[in-house]
Amino acid sequence: MTARDLEARLVAQGLHASKWGNGPGDSYAQHSHDFDKVLVAASGSITFHLPEHDRDVLLDAGERLELPAGTLHGATVGSGGVTCLEAHLPAGTLAAAPRHVGREW
Repeated sequence: MTARDLEARLVAQGLHASKWGNGPGDSYAQHSHDFDKVLVAASGSITFHLPEHDRDVLLDAGERLELPAGTLHGATVGSGGVTCLEAHLPAGTLAAAPRHVGREW
């Protein structure tokens, strides 16, 4: 599935995403947001670190991660880099806990 196909799926769900990418091994320090966030890996992979939930989530191409507002998270980009689609929603729109959805979303 192409990035365009994934973006169309998000649009069909009423979500409007921006696209960003990073190179292999890049990382994001732990932080949180005051909005809900939907992330879809369009290519490559990225691991999200969720310390308050004592787990990591590997997001491969085509997979989706939903992060409620206030979720502490960091991330490490996989060896092939990553391109992600990211949509923001008002806080409280998503479930109260992070949710990883495979390619079937």
